[in-house]
Parts: sequence; C-alpha cells; structure tokens
Amino acid sequence: MQNEVLVIGGGAAGVMAACSAAEQGHSVTLIEKNERIGRKVMITGKGRCNVTNATDTVEGLLDNVPVNPRFLYSAFHCFMPADTMALFESLGVPLKVERGNRVFPVSDKSVDIVDALDRWLKKSGVHRLHDTAEHLVVEDGVLTGVQTKNHGTLPAMAAVLATGGLSYPRTGSTGDGHRMAKEVGHTVTDLIPSLVPMTSNDPACAEMQGLSLRNVQVTVADVKTGKTVYSDFGEMLFTHFGVSGPLILSASSHLHTLKEGEFELRIDLKPALSDEQLEARLLRDFEANSNKEFRNALGGLLPRSMIPVFLRKTGVDPSKKVHQITREERRQIEQTLRQFTIPLTGFRPVEEAIVTSGGVSVKEVDPKTLQSKLVQGLYFAGELLDVDAYTGGFNLQIAFSTGRLAGLSI
Repeated sequence: MQNEVLVIGGGAAGVMAACSAAEQGHSVTLIEKNERIGRKVMITGKGRCNVTNATDTVEGLLDNVPVNPRFLYSAFHCFMPADTMALFESLGVPLKVERGNRVFPVSDKSVDIVDALDRWLKKSGVHRLHDTAEHLVVEDGVLTGVQTKNHGTLPAMAAVLATGGLSYPRTGSTGDGHRMAKEVGHTVTDLIPSLVPMTSNDPACAEMQGLSLRNVQVTVADVKTGKTVYSDFGEMLFTHFGVSGPLILSASSHLHTLKEGEFELRIDLKPALSDEQLEARLLRDFEANSNKEFRNALGGLLPRSMIPVFLRKTGVDPSKKVHQITREERRQIEQTLRQFTIPLTGFRPVEEAIVTSGGVSVKEVDPKTLQSKLVQGLYFAGELLDVDAYTGGFNLQIAFSTGRLAGLSI
C-alpha cells in the first residue's frame, strides 16, 4: 500500500493535519488505534466540547499560553479561532459564544464536533487505518515510513505525529508519540500534569466534600513571599483529596512545581462586597441573630457544610452568644470570609489532567512549518509538543492551529 502522507493519531490535531494535507492533493492515511476518532474531544468541556476561544488577535491567544507561546506565532497566524468556527459551521455545527469567549456547539454535545470531523475526513478522501503505530522508520535523517502493529511498515514521504500527551490514557493518550520521537533523537521535556485538580492535607476538604462554591475569588499565593501566582473569579469544588473545579484547573497551569508548604489557596467568599458592605452585612446578620449562639448565626452567609470548618478557622468560640462577640472577633470573622485558606500539597496524577505540560522540545522543531529539525519529513502537531495553554478552549485551538500548519507545510 503506497502512501504519501501518514498521520499518527486521530484527535483534533491529527484530523486537522490529515484533512489539510489531503486538500493539498496528497494521498493521506490516518492511523488511529481507537475504533473512533476524537476520543478526547468527546470528553472536553464536560462533554459539551469547548471547541475554541473567540479571541480575535494572535497576541490575545499568546497571552493565554504560559509555556513557549512565541513558538505558536506562525501556527496561530495560519489558523485562528474565527477559522475554527467557520470550519465547524461549514460542517453543519452551529456554535455559540459563552462567558470568557468560550465557544461551544449550540447543542452542547461534543459528539456533534466529533461527527463533523468524521464527515470532513470522508469528504477530504483521507484513508482510515485502525491500527497502532509503533516506530518511525528513518534512513539517513529522512523519514521513509511508519512501522505498525498489524499492517507492517507503511512507506511515506512525510508523517505527522499527533498522538497527544499523557492525560486521560483511556482515550489513547499513552505517551507513544513521545517514545517514538525519542527513538529518532528528539528531546522530550519533563511531562507534568496541567489543568489538573490539586491535593491538600487539610482534613477540612474531605469534610466539605462535594461542596461547590460559585462566584468566589480564588487566589494562589506563595507562602514564603506572599506573592500572588494566580487569581480569578468563578467556581470551585471541595473533594475528598483537596480541591477541583474550573478555577482550580486554571490555577494549576500557573504552577510548575507544587510541594507541601510552598503554596496556599485563599478564597474570598464574598468578592462582590466591598469591605464596608461586608461589615454592614455581618452587622445586619448579627443583629437579627443577637441572642443565638455564634454557630447558629451563619446560615444566611455560608453553605451549611462549610460552617463547622469556618467556625474553627475564625477561632471564635462557637457557643458564644452573638451579642457577646467583640469587635476584634468580628474583624477576625470578616478576615476569614475574605481569606478562607487551604494549604496545597500537590497535583493529582497526570492521568487525571486535562492536558500534559512538557513534550517534544520546541527547539528541535521549525515553528514556521512544524517540521522536525532532526528528521526530514517528520512533522509534529498538538499536545505532543511542549506547549500548553490555560483552560477556556485555548488547548483545542492549539491542536487545530498546529494541525493545520503541519498539514499545509507538507
């Protein structure tokens, strides 16, 4: 079977690369080890598929890429979020833009995005091969083929490696691409989880397990210097191991190491209120409950499962009558509402991460074409590369942009 171009990996980057190469008139085969393409696309955005972010400038995109942003300059120029949106609309998927410029299918179903990619592959004439790529075949620094598990060695003039990172291994992202890249001489930087829940040794987290906080301000601060590493407003969740939810996943991508005693989470439970408004609110609640014990006076301010933990953090006697609370104690209560602190001890395993930070070193890849600087005819796309972005559709846009540039460069 004579193939000109082989694309390894049927995720967002691989499908984009395959269809783009086919549009150039190449004969293209997509090698995917799963029965279906886009297994990871299916679970993004909690199954709704946050397909891109409607940012309209390259600089705006780069601002949301903490790792090697400049490397993506040409890829973003080649294929912007507006192009991604136009593509899916043309494939019959109406889209909508939500808070934070996040783009979703109107149906809120990721399967519609995957089905559209499937249709595009068929329309582009890409041949599908259900098999596992095992090794790249390189002779004198030139790629000549790909060795597969069931179909032997397939000859090729070019190959795109788009196998994803290590996150969500059940979707097929098991590090094969990193191994194959290493075998032909590429450097793979340390692979660490990004956009991942975080652990805490504070038993309060397990005590509040399942409690979701909305409209809170979350800050991650360096314990020694007090310096803010990340701060944003939104939603988070307490779990048996620590903390999760959108704000926590975003915060994790700002931390490259996380050891016990290094960082802490500071939660402002009432960010919409100024200090004066918060004080007035507390005084009103205290007046209405003046003869109750302190422990029974917080129902209007806090979720029930948080109250026992909150009482401990204030240090105020829970059985004290509200009208006996001193001004200093009230200040302490206000301070705890403003800065409910949870120590952070680490990341959950990389298998639970949405993306993998680290990957094929971008120093060994030409940013203008995404071709390997070490192996002629070998291209890279997607999460396999050492680039990752914040949550909000940016990582899928990286997959589409790098896939497009790699496919058109062949």
